[in-house]
Amino acid sequence: MWLSWAAYWWLLSRNVKVTARHEPLWSRLLHVIPLVLAALLLWVPRIPLPVLGNRFLPLIAWPFWVGVALTAGGLLFTVWARIQIGRNWSGIVTIKEDHELITSGPYSIVRHPIYSGLLLAFVGSALARAEWRGVLAVVIALWALWRKLRFEERWLREQFGESYQAYSQRVAALVPFLF
Repeated sequence: MWLSWAAYWWLLSRNVKVTARHEPLWSRLLHVIPLVLAALLLWVPRIPLPVLGNRFLPLIAWPFWVGVALTAGGLLFTVWARIQIGRNWSGIVTIKEDHELITSGPYSIVRHPIYSGLLLAFVGSALARAEWRGVLAVVIALWALWRKLRFEERWLREQFGESYQAYSQRVAALVPFLF
């Protein structure tokens, strides 16, 4: 699932608006490196810290299949959000030329549905693996995406002013109805 999602994401990354402002490299690395680490924790067969390889659930079928469903749901949510945001999308924090504030579709549920979907997919993958390293991967991914979200929110408030402020009071950032 993840590889199909990554291929789709890469294909769509070519049809975006011209960037007017982008985050510095050091800022991007502060969320990309932790996300790569989180992904590696989930997907490498073995890790050198045995305690993180211990299971937090017994080796039975239901956690795996619930994890698969959550992963699929999270990745599909990101695809829906990516379609909705269209050419305003970027893999890094940017402001595009003629940037539009999108508040419909998944953006009416959470302000950062791509991040929400990715977190749900990480949770699903961690549940499917059912090892403590998955829990650590989710915590790292949450930190990285929350950091990126905070940076992005600052720029969106600068760009869209009162309309973004009103939107952020109406719609949760990451988890519907919570935060």
